[in-house]
Amino acid sequence: MHSDQHGNQLHDPQALAELAGKTMYERDPASQALGMALDAIRPGYARMSMRVRADMLNGHATCHGGFIFMLADSAFAFACNSHNFNTVGAGCTIDYLSPGREGDLLTAEAVEQALAGKTGVYDVTVTNAEGKTIALFRGKSHRVSGMVAEVNA
Repeated sequence: MHSDQHGNQLHDPQALAELAGKTMYERDPASQALGMALDAIRPGYARMSMRVRADMLNGHATCHGGFIFMLADSAFAFACNSHNFNTVGAGCTIDYLSPGREGDLLTAEAVEQALAGKTGVYDVTVTNAEGKTIALFRGKSHRVSGMVAEVNA
């Protein structure tokens, strides 16, 4: 029976985070279309990466801020859904510090700063392969009804 496997996931926050991450990624055509990878997930944390393609460049021949925002926003989404409760973004800000260039592998690391009731705060740092900070993103989350992945006790 699958209940033993899912039952363990109910009591193992890491297994639950991995299940939620896998389930969300499978349902996320936007992140998939941009070539994002979910590199790591744990309760309150997610790390995603994306290679800057030629069709992501703006008129300055640097990565369009919207794509950097999407990477940060996706990492935020995976981190705040890692507890397996459906959670949405309620607001966010981003500061662009350095340009992304064609071919750069950008990594967004999202870390839960606070979670109280239905509201969470997450900081996301986007860096390039050299470790240079490209952008800083802060997102506020709001928990809504339901679970990301169905887990039977």
